[in-house]
Amino acid sequence: MSGRVLRAVCATAVLAAVTAPVSAGAAPGPGPASGPSEASPTRSERPREDGTAGPAPAEPTTGPSARATPGTTAAPGAGTPSGPAPGASPGTTVDASEAFPGRTPSASPDPGADRPGDPSDPAADPDPSDDAVAGLPDTTAAGAPEAAPGTVPALLTELRTLFGRAEAATETYNATAEKLERQKAATRKVDAELARSRRALGAGRAAAGRLAREQYRGRSEFSAYLRLLLADGAGSADVFGQGHVIARAAAGRAAAVGRLTKAEKRAAVLAVVARKSLAKQRRLAADQRRQRDSVRAGLARVEARLAKLTPAQLGAVSALEDEEVDEAQRDLVTSGALGSPRAPSRRGAEAVAYAVEQIGKPYEWGAEGPDTFDCSGLTMRAWERAGVAVPRTSQEQWAGLPRIPVSSLRPGDLVVYFPEATHVALYIGDGLVVQAPRPGAVVKVSPLASNPLVGAVRPDPEGVPLEEYTRPELPEGASEGSDTGYSGSTEPE
Repeated sequence: MSGRVLRAVCATAVLAAVTAPVSAGAAPGPGPASGPSEASPTRSERPREDGTAGPAPAEPTTGPSARATPGTTAAPGAGTPSGPAPGASPGTTVDASEAFPGRTPSASPDPGADRPGDPSDPAADPDPSDDAVAGLPDTTAAGAPEAAPGTVPALLTELRTLFGRAEAATETYNATAEKLERQKAATRKVDAELARSRRALGAGRAAAGRLAREQYRGRSEFSAYLRLLLADGAGSADVFGQGHVIARAAAGRAAAVGRLTKAEKRAAVLAVVARKSLAKQRRLAADQRRQRDSVRAGLARVEARLAKLTPAQLGAVSALEDEEVDEAQRDLVTSGALGSPRAPSRRGAEAVAYAVEQIGKPYEWGAEGPDTFDCSGLTMRAWERAGVAVPRTSQEQWAGLPRIPVSSLRPGDLVVYFPEATHVALYIGDGLVVQAPRPGAVVKVSPLASNPLVGAVRPDPEGVPLEEYTRPELPEGASEGSDTGYSGSTEPE
């Protein structure tokens, strides 16, 4: 009996020794690295090799983990989806991990979520209780302990989180406000058409009434003309022929009145539908404006705390961000993801020239120039100067313009940041962008890797590169100042 027990124990030990390397060397799947699955017991419930219950040893996970900056949470395999993204040119894929290692967003945007939903679409959920900024990454760096509350890193993390949410809410509101203006214009057009239809109907009814009265009285205001047409050689009028012509004219006028009546009814129905859509759009815009203002209020509270920091503490905030941006930019440059330098198209060069001219102008929520800008207002105006109309918001620019791989960037292309596509900048070459960073900052030159990159779009995909190109000279201090928008000499708004 004891021999059998001993052999069983030995067999169990051998089995454990054989299976341990296999489980230790297994590569993690594409799913989450932790958390129990429904099909297997949890770590505390997993049976031992000898059949008794007890905690099983932790299984190590392998594989590289992307370095995440504050403002993002990296996950194994994070990046943009493989395959062509919606709206991409055939054969084009956008790989954020290729773009610059370690600065990719924590979660790539869902292909169906790239394009902001149309609030006027019945399929869209306009419920204001929904979180318009859902999906934004956590701001804790992966693999690093969370900063202690009240410290400078914690304050910077909180600032980035709230700014990301505020920018997402603002971009959503801006898109809705644009749709609201279009709906107002459409409603005005329908109302004008209704007014024209009613005027035409009134005139038609009046003319038909006159003909009916003339027919009843046996005469017409055109009787002299009709007599001339119907007179015989002796000059006598054919009374019966004249009455027939008047009757036909009256019948035609009545038919015209019928058509005008139908047109007026159609215009009235369209006007009712347009007014209902306008009222719905106004309610949605008001809800999103309240949500935007609520998020901005939270951001303002953090800004107030920043305003109370000493110059040394503000310097620490700036130094912390500069260190992270420098590291991400080094990773980008050394990875070779940018490819060889390229010349812009003629219009791209004009967009770059406009953006460079705006350096030093303040950031302002929702501003489109000429004295202040937000991020997408700057890129929209730059390409407008070049003669190309682009959508108003960063989300619409990302959704509506042709996408290109980061390795194909040329000056004038737009670079989009964060999983919700809530920030955009204009590429000027040499790994640099011109951007309107955030409140408290000014339009400036920044490293391409200053924020977690989602991808890039090209407003003029058919534009032919210039044979010769020299970038406009950058003004002195073009890259100075923290990308957080706060420094020892710049107080929050």
